[in-house]
Amino acid sequence: MLNGAVALLLIAGVFHFAFQRLDYQWNWAAIYKYRSKFFQGYLTTIWISIAALTLSTAIGLCFAFGQRSRFLPLRYFSKFYIELVRGTPLLVQILVFFYVVADAFGVQNRYLVGVLTLSFFSGAYLSEIIRAGIESVGKSQLESAMAIGFTPAQTYRFVIFPQALRQILPPLAGQFVSLIKDSSLLSVISISEFTLNAREVNSNTFSTLESYLPLALGYLLLTLPISLWIRRLERRHHFET
Repeated sequence: MLNGAVALLLIAGVFHFAFQRLDYQWNWAAIYKYRSKFFQGYLTTIWISIAALTLSTAIGLCFAFGQRSRFLPLRYFSKFYIELVRGTPLLVQILVFFYVVADAFGVQNRYLVGVLTLSFFSGAYLSEIIRAGIESVGKSQLESAMAIGFTPAQTYRFVIFPQALRQILPPLAGQFVSLIKDSSLLSVISISEFTLNAREVNSNTFSTLESYLPLALGYLLLTLPISLWIRRLERRHHFET
């Protein structure tokens, strides 16, 4: 705790020194008038992030198994989807999904499109993370599970997943945090989330730092608990092999 406090004070001291030397006239009163707009955008970002995190985890799990499937069309479809999503920018995917794909299917709800786009984008990365974790389990352990009569479902439940989970937790935390921050790109399709509302407040008040500093703090309050929770899970699932 003492070392953590020292590190925190050091970081705070650097930023305090930098802001003290900044020649800037702060205008927090103008920002305070838009507090309800910040709050509404923050709530939108929270529920979009929760929905996308849940759906992307399910998508990642499905396509991780799809890459390991013996049914070749499913395997190659999974690989093509993953490479296509990971090889193109999220901003382009949002625009194409909303203005082309969703329009072709008659989907007009931009919030639904935003959640689906984020989920499919993050699901591709989660799929690779999960697949790598599964394949990190030694072949000898799988053969031992088969030798004692485990079914494939029991093998995954009692042998593969407990060991794979320990391996995938750190990259999983990073991907979850990235997903929450990537939700800010949904502002390009006029979703009134946290970033778009902060941008509108900035354009109305011309108070740039006062508009975007709460934005940074808000995202930190969302991502920090996830990082701490994942680290706690890492300690819980840490065991010698």
